[in-house]
Amino acid sequence: MASWVQLIKQGNTSSATAALGNAGIAILKGIAAALSGSGAMFASAMHSIADAINQGFVFAGSVLAERKPTPRFPTGFGRVINLFCMIAVIVVTVMAYETIKEGIHLLSHPTVTHSFWLNFIVLAISIAVDGAVLIKAMKEIVHETRVSAQGLGIIAAAFKNVGRAAPPTRLVFYEDIVATSGALLALIAVIVTQLTDFKMFDGIATIFIGILMVGVAFKVGYDNMVGLIGVAAPIEVESKVAKTILADKDVTDIYRLRIIQEGRTYHVEGYIELRKGLTLADADDIKFQVRDQLLADADISDVILGIIEDNGVKDWKNETNI
Repeated sequence: MASWVQLIKQGNTSSATAALGNAGIAILKGIAAALSGSGAMFASAMHSIADAINQGFVFAGSVLAERKPTPRFPTGFGRVINLFCMIAVIVVTVMAYETIKEGIHLLSHPTVTHSFWLNFIVLAISIAVDGAVLIKAMKEIVHETRVSAQGLGIIAAAFKNVGRAAPPTRLVFYEDIVATSGALLALIAVIVTQLTDFKMFDGIATIFIGILMVGVAFKVGYDNMVGLIGVAAPIEVESKVAKTILADKDVTDIYRLRIIQEGRTYHVEGYIELRKGLTLADADDIKFQVRDQLLADADISDVILGIIEDNGVKDWKNETNI
């Protein structure tokens, strides 16, 4: 039991926070949609339901992904989170279909909405909650990618480095961009249909929210399909690993280096060249020393290194990136 408690504590906090927030918002939106008949509110409620389910799945996946390697699964469980994110994509796609279908129906049969202030208050709360979750996801991206950013700089840093963040954090980031913008669009639709005779705007907004959900499903699905196949680490990570290896005074070159992203961490394999004249025992000591230095990085979960004697040829070509 204690081990599972520890795993839960190590789970992705952004997805857990988002799941709880969206579950509460989905209930409020569902009540408001039923009382008012607003299609945009219905679409926003569907999106919140999808987000709550997805982020709950993703949090569970992030907990399982923290399990240590076993003899049967020696490379660990890092990619489990990609599988859970693919399940989330299916949920979003189904909800997007239902939302677009409702929007098309509202274009043909516009409805008169009621309870303006209820819709207004619920959507304002939704924007505040989704916005807070989005800000938390941005901070999580900055934290996971080890980027230095403060204040408004966190926004630019999050967009720039989101590709290097853990899969669940990326999902929360993308989904809450759409959730916040979708709630804002729904609020505009509620105001427009209340103050004007342009009732079809409700259907237009509903369809547009559904299209945004399709966009999220495609982006998250693509990212996690690549993650399941196995994707190389970004150049920044490769450069950092190479810099750590070459910092050892006995390492003269890197013969080969391969870094694969496993969930939110990286698996490093490579051959390093050592200066000539070392005994086998000394060479082994240096290899383990370099390995331990790499494993000291919280982003690296596994390191396999081979050693060869310096061949006199400069094999590592990426020193300009270090």
